[in-house]
Amino acid sequence: MSEAEKTSKKGNFFKHVKAELKRCTWPKKEELIRQSSLVIVVSIVLGAIIAAVDWVIRLGLNAIGL
Repeated sequence: MSEAEKTSKKGNFFKHVKAELKRCTWPKKEELIRQSSLVIVVSIVLGAIIAAVDWVIRLGLNAIGL
């Protein structure tokens, strides 16, 4: 394949990508902030739950002498 064909295909690819991105519906700023906050809160809560379960398991293993 010649260099001109490779360049043409690359340019064509980026044109298609640009067209696809124009068709996307992007969230509003408020919606993005709300969803990001929710992800952060859920991550913190799940981290706390996993830490608590780990602590309980460690206490149980120490209690039986392992």
